[in-house]
Parts: sequence; C-alpha cells; structure tokens
Amino acid sequence: MAKRATPAAPTLLYAQSGGVTAVINATAAAVIETARAHGVRVLAGRNGILGVLREELVDTSRESAAALRGLAQTPGGAFGSCRVKLRSLDEDRARYERLLAVLRAHHVRWFLYNGGNDSADTALKMSRLAAEFAAVDGGAPLTCIGVPKTVDNDLAVTDCCPGFGSAAKYTAISVREAALDVAAMADTSTKVFVYEAMGRHAGWLAAAGGLAGQGPDDAPQIILFPERPFDENAFVDRVKETVERVGWCVVVASEGIRNADGRFIADAGAGTDSFGHVQLGGVAAHLAARVKERLGLKVHWTLPDYLQRSARHIASKTDLDQAQAVGKAAVNYALEGMNATMPVIVRTSNAPYRWKVGAAPLARIANQEKKMPANFIRKDGFGITAAARRYLEPLIRGEAYPDYGRDGLPRYVALKNALVRPRLSPWEG
Repeated sequence: MAKRATPAAPTLLYAQSGGVTAVINATAAAVIETARAHGVRVLAGRNGILGVLREELVDTSRESAAALRGLAQTPGGAFGSCRVKLRSLDEDRARYERLLAVLRAHHVRWFLYNGGNDSADTALKMSRLAAEFAAVDGGAPLTCIGVPKTVDNDLAVTDCCPGFGSAAKYTAISVREAALDVAAMADTSTKVFVYEAMGRHAGWLAAAGGLAGQGPDDAPQIILFPERPFDENAFVDRVKETVERVGWCVVVASEGIRNADGRFIADAGAGTDSFGHVQLGGVAAHLAARVKERLGLKVHWTLPDYLQRSARHIASKTDLDQAQAVGKAAVNYALEGMNATMPVIVRTSNAPYRWKVGAAPLARIANQEKKMPANFIRKDGFGITAAARRYLEPLIRGEAYPDYGRDGLPRYVALKNALVRPRLSPWEG
C-alpha cells in the first residue's frame, strides 16, 4: 500500500519595510521566539517584500536561541528592508499574483509586515487577497498582520510607535550634551548650534529634543516643527534675542519644515523616492547659513541622520519592551486568524505611566498620518508644552544597554540568513 505524503507544516512569513530602528530586531526576535513556542516555522523575506517577490526567503530555523537573544540587542535590520510600495490590486496585479504564488509554494498561512504608514497599506492590500488565497489553496486562509515601526511616531491609532522612544532618547541626550559644549565655547566661539531631526510631516522627534531642558533659557531655546509654517524673519529675530539674553542658542529643526507656500525648506531638488516622498536634505545647513549671513554669528550645525535610528547603545527600555510586545502580539493575532489587524500601544495611565497592547484594524491605520497635536506646541511655535512633555517623557525612560565585549564595543550579532531553496521560476517583474 502506498505511503500517504505528510502535509507540509503551515508557515509564518515575516518581512520588514522602510527605515529600520534601534529596536526593530527586537520585534523580529520576539516574532520568531513566539512562533517557535507555538511550533510554527518562520521564514523572513530578505530585503522586505522584494525578498518575497524574488523568492529570497530566510530560514530562521537555522538560527540558535542565543543568536535570537543577541538579535534583540542589535540595531539595523537583520533581514534587510526595502522602500517598495505596491500600488492597487488592479495596477499591480502581476506583483500580487507573484506574491500569492510564493506564499502558496512555501505553505505560508500567516504574513507579518513590519513597517510604517505605507507598509500598513501594503499589509492591508495583502489582507484583501485572503479570500482569493483560500480559493486557490484548498480553503487555507491567509492572515495578514501589520506590525508597527517608525522613528517618526506618525502611525495613527497607536499611542506611540516602537522605534520612536529610542530615537527620542538619543535626540534628547544629544541636544543636552551638545548644549553644554556650546555654552562652554560661546564667549569666544560658536554662538548658535542647529540640530536637524528626522520628521517629514510630523515633528515628534524635534519635540523630543525639547526634553533636553526644562526652563526658558535651557536648550533647545528654539524648536521648528513641520506642523507650523516656517517664518525666517521671526526665526532670526528669536535667535538674536536668545543670544543677547542667554549668550548662545541651540535650535532643533525638523527636516520637514516648510514655508508659507508649503515648499520644504530642505527640498534637495533630487526628485522623489519609491514612496513618492520628496528627497529632503540639509535644513540645518540652510538655517545655519541664513543665521550667519543675517546676524554675523558663528554657527555650527549637525545632521545626525541614521545615527538617530541606529543608536541601540542608549535605547529606551520602554521602547524595547514595546517592540518585543508588539512582535509577540502579532504572532498571537495571526494564529487567532485576526486578519487585517495591527497590534498597537494603548496608554492606560500617565502617572504612573502604564500601557498595554491592543488590536486595531489596518483600515484605520493605512495611509493615515499622526501629527503633533496643536496643544503640544507652544503658542509662539518655538517649543513644546507641558502636555507634550507628559506624553514624551515616559517613552524615553529606562536603559536597555547591550552587552559589551572586552574591545569596549557592543556585542552585536550577524545571523546566518540561510535561504530556503526556491520552488518557482525567477521573478522578472
């Protein structure tokens, strides 16, 4: 009598999109560890959705438990990421059909996509393929879960985004330390220091710089938010007044500040990226040049750029805990069949700070953007309010230092990232 073939074990597929964070690997590790506890195999798309389209899938079962523990304290994105946005189901039909074919070929029942606003949109579109997937694969349902991640903190519904707290902590610390440097040198050297923070349309990271000081003369004395039109005359006047009163001035400027006509101050003229975003660059350099030209003061500026999102060495413990919690919840939601859902952070108390993970439909999150509330920005437009401070402070609390080696550097890990054997023809899209 012929031996009946053993059915393939259902598989969970995890992928990442957009910019990485200091704690995105902690989410990935939590996903894999939670799935293993349920006896579920996990594949990971190499370089996000592109890896799925190319059928370049990492076999995470080849990674040891020790490697996963190390992964949780390693910055970057261990499986890679990408900036690829799928268009509508009709416009990108060929890509969606390819994704379905790859998922079917590898017996994927659960798809977790970790990213920001555009990634939530892709996860939502993928979730709408669930009915079709069931029709072509013998009734096996496909469950799609979005996983929150962004240093910009601009995802709707969730109280905050994993990744933001650590970037905010880095920003606040850097501004406070730089301010001490400026104050020490101001008598005979630098009078103005400009710090450029990430934030295309929302000023959350710039606001985090406001945590560096408490009083009106503490740095940063000026914060520039994308939520408020940039007025150069008012800005220069405030710099002049601050230098005359304090002796020096620290400015934190969001990269996304615009003039009254809506044009980015830092529009680099380099077109748009694959998400349709204007390529920005150099708002700090621009502001420094204008201050020097109009006031004749010595100015220094900095563009931390990737440093803001890769600083795992001073990650927020709150942020790390939340990154791991949404990874665990994402797996549990997937196994429960909660299609088109995202685990989100729910703040239950400010004092003491308490939070939990809740479930939100992707339809309420995809392509939405959470900007700074009006009551978080001072009436003069140049600083944060007490309400903003109450919101922000808990998110940077606690230290989550990585292990250090004898060389004085953090012990970060590199995974094997062994790929499974392809089962389909190469993708030519």
